[in-house]
Amino acid sequence: MAKNKFSVIAENEDWIAINKPSGLLTIPDRNQSEKSLKEILTEQFGQIFTVHRLDKDTSGLVLFAKNETAHRYMSLLFEERKVDKYYSGIVHGIPPQEEGEIEAALMESPVHKGTMVVNRNGKPSKTGYKIIEAHPAFSLVEFRLYTGRTHQIRVHCKHLGNPLACDPLYGDGKPVFISAVKKNYKLSRHEEEEKPMLNRVALHAFKISFASPGGQAITLEAAIPKEFRALMQQQQKN
Repeated sequence: MAKNKFSVIAENEDWIAINKPSGLLTIPDRNQSEKSLKEILTEQFGQIFTVHRLDKDTSGLVLFAKNETAHRYMSLLFEERKVDKYYSGIVHGIPPQEEGEIEAALMESPVHKGTMVVNRNGKPSKTGYKIIEAHPAFSLVEFRLYTGRTHQIRVHCKHLGNPLACDPLYGDGKPVFISAVKKNYKLSRHEEEEKPMLNRVALHAFKISFASPGGQAITLEAAIPKEFRALMQQQQKN
């Protein structure tokens, strides 16, 4: 998916749900360093309101409101934790339990600005997890966010001992090559060097559920990225 190539998952007169690619800002940053998804949508659709956001490197579902009434309603849903948020991630190794909950308070690092650390004096933070597919090198895990702290899943994965693949802040930041998971891998004649299978933080917002003002249950999904599936398939072959 090219950097600014996003797809519309669903929309109505009140909101629009986007499948954001990794590497694209949700909203403008302080430096105005590059165009954000919100700015692109504003050019296309006119007035757009931010409801929530994803980290630049995280892909997947992000919602924007189209009017002030919808913005107030949806912002309140997120604030009151009435939105169920699910993510898919690829972690190093296999988490200790098939499913569980990580409850570890988070605060900004006093040493490294812009990163978060587990600290009992931080804000209460809770992440549920369930292993979808386990392999010795990399496992596919589903996460449920009960709180919405900065970098929450990424820090909690590190705390668990299974950091997300390719995470430069909380993991080793190294790209994943097929040679790491495929036995006896050899370059094809047309390749001068091996290309990474995965070279982005392996986290994707794949599902959100909430109720409309009329009480109708709405569930939106953004398919798991093909590079996640490809890495799992390669490991199945070994």
